[in-house]
Amino acid sequence: MPIAVYLFLVVQLFFVASNDIAHKKISNFWPLINIGFYIISVFLFPNQYMFSFSTFVFPIAFFVVGVFLFSLKIMGAGDSKYLLSFYLLIPVSFHESAFIFLAYSTVVVGLSLLLTNIMKRFDIIKLAIRTRNIRLIKTIFGQRFSYAPVILVSWLWFGWTIRQKIFY
Repeated sequence: MPIAVYLFLVVQLFFVASNDIAHKKISNFWPLINIGFYIISVFLFPNQYMFSFSTFVFPIAFFVVGVFLFSLKIMGAGDSKYLLSFYLLIPVSFHESAFIFLAYSTVVVGLSLLLTNIMKRFDIIKLAIRTRNIRLIKTIFGQRFSYAPVILVSWLWFGWTIRQKIFY
């Protein structure tokens, strides 16, 4: 993976994550930048970036799953658009391993937030169970969290494990 691409994504993710935390939205500006950078990368790094079906498997999967999760109000539309464009900038040979790090990071952060939520609101949960008030439970567990910081954590973790393939 070209170091310029890796570092570009690290810097970009810091901006995207901080904006996602502050405003709970990911601007459409970032996916457009990534798509443009992908097109440039195809010409600058033809051995690692190409226009082929395999390049678009993970990005399209993120979009389709993202639309489904958005319709269930689980994931924001910006998250899926950003992941689609983000994966265009990851060489195909790294798609699967980058996804594994993203999945692990999502599970760790998601479970941490879930357990924190349970501990903070345990009294409300007990009351909801006693009164069989499902709506009350939904208000506790139906909260979104900023996903861009999770992408950032997974990208840094992934980068650390493949550092020899990036820097050498």
